[in-house]
Amino acid sequence: MMNPINTRPAALAGTWYSANPQQLHLDVETYLQHAAPTEIPGEIVALIAPHAGHHYSGPVAGYAFRTIQGNSYETIAVVSPYHRGYPERLLTTSHERYSTPLGEVPVDTDSLFKLKEQLQETAREELALVRQDREHAIEIELPFLQVAVAGKFELLPVMVSDSLPETGIALGKALAAVLKEKKALLIASTDLSHFYPEAAANQLDLAMLEAIASFDTEEVIEVHRSGKGQACGFLPVLAVMTAAKALGATQAHILHYATSGSTSGDYSRVVGYAAGVFTR
Repeated sequence: MMNPINTRPAALAGTWYSANPQQLHLDVETYLQHAAPTEIPGEIVALIAPHAGHHYSGPVAGYAFRTIQGNSYETIAVVSPYHRGYPERLLTTSHERYSTPLGEVPVDTDSLFKLKEQLQETAREELALVRQDREHAIEIELPFLQVAVAGKFELLPVMVSDSLPETGIALGKALAAVLKEKKALLIASTDLSHFYPEAAANQLDLAMLEAIASFDTEEVIEVHRSGKGQACGFLPVLAVMTAAKALGATQAHILHYATSGSTSGDYSRVVGYAAGVFTR
């Protein structure tokens, strides 16, 4: 029997997504099926996926996860913001598993240890271990992975509590060094602008998406720094783009974009969501 102390609980089940396993599986399957299939040139190295409640961002997330449906991976690294603030810049779980209503997802503790060493050696960065965090931006992606990915996989979770581009670049390089010998997938968990009227949100979001589509880290940094575009997971995107480049990716593709207004009907204060892939 699994020790619950070593399992990170499903903090969002019953609020941000269904706590009923059958309903949750059906919801995710529906999001995947309703996402129009996209012809992706090359091999997918990484995804960009939103992290709001499934009711709001699930229809957009479906476009990202549909592209890897039926694929199998040894390790899936999910890089997200840490929304609650923390003294350390980079965090991960100290649990051995994540729990969702669809089952347990084992943590790749070997890769976590290697990532911790790599960050210390190359960037003098610490990877802090946390227990029973309530960060939603990794957990919200797990049911999609549990439904879309064929077979078992291990999770490499990393949360970023910082705003310096150098931190994202260092993390991306370290992730690439750790994952280069594995059959791995990277995911940047991010939403876009928050709580602007729809027209203003569209302008900010499309500027950031154009920068991401350029596959140029300097362009992404400049759009963020200038305020022309926004993404709450700016550093996770930067880290995953850097890692994807180091692993051979050469292109970025934005698959779908929408705002929370599409599901809520309220266009006065929206949150932007996008799905994308990096390919080699």
